[in-house]
Amino acid sequence: MSTGGDKNQSQALYLLGGKALWTKELEVALRDGEVDMVVHSFKDVPTELPEGCDIAGVMEREDPVDSLVVRKDKPWKSLEELPDGSVVGTSSVRRVAQLIRQFPKLIFKDVRGNLNTRIAKLDAPDGPYAALILAKAGMVRLGWRSRITADLGPPTLLHAVSQGALAIEIRSDDEVARALCESLTHWRTNWSCRAERACLRVLEGGCSVPVGVHTQLKGNPSDQGGVLAISGCVTSLDGTQHVEQTIKEEVRSLSEAEDVGKRLARALMSAGATGILDEINKDRATKIELTKREEGTSIMTAA
Repeated sequence: MSTGGDKNQSQALYLLGGKALWTKELEVALRDGEVDMVVHSFKDVPTELPEGCDIAGVMEREDPVDSLVVRKDKPWKSLEELPDGSVVGTSSVRRVAQLIRQFPKLIFKDVRGNLNTRIAKLDAPDGPYAALILAKAGMVRLGWRSRITADLGPPTLLHAVSQGALAIEIRSDDEVARALCESLTHWRTNWSCRAERACLRVLEGGCSVPVGVHTQLKGNPSDQGGVLAISGCVTSLDGTQHVEQTIKEEVRSLSEAEDVGKRLARALMSAGATGILDEINKDRATKIELTKREEGTSIMTAA
């Protein structure tokens, strides 16, 4: 099935709205009984689900970091090696916000399309891109591991909430589907992602908000529980403002893990994240209004 996010490949994600762009059509089919389970990239799932829908399964997470992918005919091995003025493609404001702080001489440009399309745009002889920033999990799953130039983990880049994990959504009253999904759930991934999502929910961020996270859950593999270390950051779109906090605490249940995520969000807000997010929301509203006016003018001109 195709979603609104699949169909609209021209506008920047920043202007297209929240994560429902990727899930709405799928959830309509789920609630109408056309399908019984929906598999999502967990990072694309809104933190608030429609009534009657639940995330019942969370698969073991791939490495959640972002990766640098350099054009195939170039020798560069890192962001530091890219010449000044090089164009780096990414559709994520989170990545741009964090990276522009450290690499102000690079140019970040939006790039859309599925993975094959993006890599084709990168390698095109007349293409503008010197490199792309892509989620490592997608590269690995689709057989492009060999094209990864370098991983961009912390402190260079904190990844998106729930990045690298697959989630299975069901109807809330479907106990058969729930039992199947629970048998597939990887509890460490589930706890880590739920903590990250709890943080994002408190921050009221969407997929286009520059919130980055990094989570580790260490403990006895045979016993549910361990030490949860979760870092989060919020960065202004121009990279000039950045707040980052870390909480490390022992957890013994899913609810305790989610509580840690909520406290991380409150720590970020106390450190200045609220002001950054308010400015981002104002900027988005202004750009959306300007886009609507421009589209209206174009329609009138055509008529």
